[in-house]
Amino acid sequence: MRCESWDVRRARAVVLVAAAAGLLTRMIIAANVPGPTDVRFFAGFAKAVSVYGPIRIYAHPLPGLPVYNHPPLAGWMLLALNSLSELGMSFGTLIRSPASIADFFCALLVFEIVRRRAGIGTAVLCGVGVAVSPVLIATSGYHGNTDAVAIVFALAAAHLLADRKSPLAAGVAAALSISVKFIPVVVIPALFVVALRGGRPVLVRFAAGFGALFALVWGPVLVTVPHQLRANVLEYAGGSYRLWGLVRFADAFGLPEPVITFMQGGGHFLFVLVCVAVGVRLAWLRPAQLPGVVGATLGLLLLLSTASGLQYLTWAAAGMFVLGRWEGLAFNCVAGLTAVLGYSGRSAVRWSEFVLQLGAVGWLVLAAGLVTGVRRLLATQPGAPPKTPAGRPPVSAPRTSQPSDSTVN
Repeated sequence: MRCESWDVRRARAVVLVAAAAGLLTRMIIAANVPGPTDVRFFAGFAKAVSVYGPIRIYAHPLPGLPVYNHPPLAGWMLLALNSLSELGMSFGTLIRSPASIADFFCALLVFEIVRRRAGIGTAVLCGVGVAVSPVLIATSGYHGNTDAVAIVFALAAAHLLADRKSPLAAGVAAALSISVKFIPVVVIPALFVVALRGGRPVLVRFAAGFGALFALVWGPVLVTVPHQLRANVLEYAGGSYRLWGLVRFADAFGLPEPVITFMQGGGHFLFVLVCVAVGVRLAWLRPAQLPGVVGATLGLLLLLSTASGLQYLTWAAAGMFVLGRWEGLAFNCVAGLTAVLGYSGRSAVRWSEFVLQLGAVGWLVLAAGLVTGVRRLLATQPGAPPKTPAGRPPVSAPRTSQPSDSTVN
C-alpha cells in the first residue's frame, strides 16, 4: 500500500517506531562504545561544574580541558548528569543521552512539519530519514555533545510559531535552543521577524516567552561573570582545524596564511552575519515557511562555517529534510559516510585524505541542496498558510501583510 493512502495516525505510528528504533540504536552505541575525546572532556566539565557551580564555572581555569564554551543551561545539565554518575550510572552513556533523545523527538517534529507542506508519503520519508540518519546516529550516539538538542528546540520554535500558532511556547523553545548551544542564535532574528509579521499580540507573547526563559537561565551568569561568559561563549570561534568547507578549500588552494587566520578569527563573524541576513530576508518573504527558513539558515551556517568538527554536521541534518526529501537524503548519506569514516579513524579531528575529499563532496551536496531547497521555499505563495491535517486552511491565523514579489566544539 502506498504511503499517500495512509491516514495521519498510521503514518505517525510508522515514524514513531522508526524514531524508537533509532533511539535504541543510539543508546546501544552510547552504552558500549567509549566515544571520542569529547566524552572525557565533558566528564571533566561535569566534575568542575559540581565544584564551582554552573554559574561561576566560566571564571575558573580548567587545567587539562579545552575552553568551556557552553551556554548556561548546559552547566545545569552537566550538574544533573554528574549527580547521576555518582549513583553508579555510566557518565559516557549519560552524556550521549540528551542528543539521542533529541533525535527521537526531532524525527516526530520533522514529520509534523513536512506533512503540513507535502504529502504524507514525503513526511514519513523525512521523519524516518531523521530517525535513521547516519549523521545523527554517529554524532548523537557516538560523539554526544549538545548540538542535536539545540537544533530540535530551534525547529520546535519555528513549528510552534508558524504552524501551531503558539507564540509564547515558541519563544520559550527559542530561548532554550541558544541556552543549550549558542549555534541557533543565527535563527533568532528570523523568528522575531515572523512574530512581528503576526501582529503585536503574537510579537508580545513570543518576546515574553523568550525573555522570561532567557532571563531565568542567562540572567544569573550575565550578572555574575559577564566578561568570562562573553569570552568563552559569545566570542568563541571554534577550533583551528582545517578539515571542512571554506578553510579547507582556502588551505588546499594555498591562500595566504593571514587570510585563513582572519577567516577563523574575527572574520567568522562576517559569515555569521550573512546567515542572519539571509534568514531574516527569507522569513520576511515567506513567514509561513518558517521551519524551512530555520533549516536553510542552519544549513548555510554549516556551509560557511570556518570551524571543523564532525558533530557540526548535525546542524543541517534535520533541516535539509525540512527543505526537501532529496536534499535531506543526499546530505545525510554523504555527510553520514563522512562522519562514520571520520570517527572510525585515528582521531575525530585528523581525517584521512579520503575523508577530507568526501567532506568536500558533502559540502558541495549541502550547497546544491540549499539552492534547490530555498528555490522551492520561495516558489510557494507568500501568504499561503500550511495545511491542516485534513488538508483545509486553518480557520484563523496570525495577521500578516502581503510582501512584494519585486542559516567543545
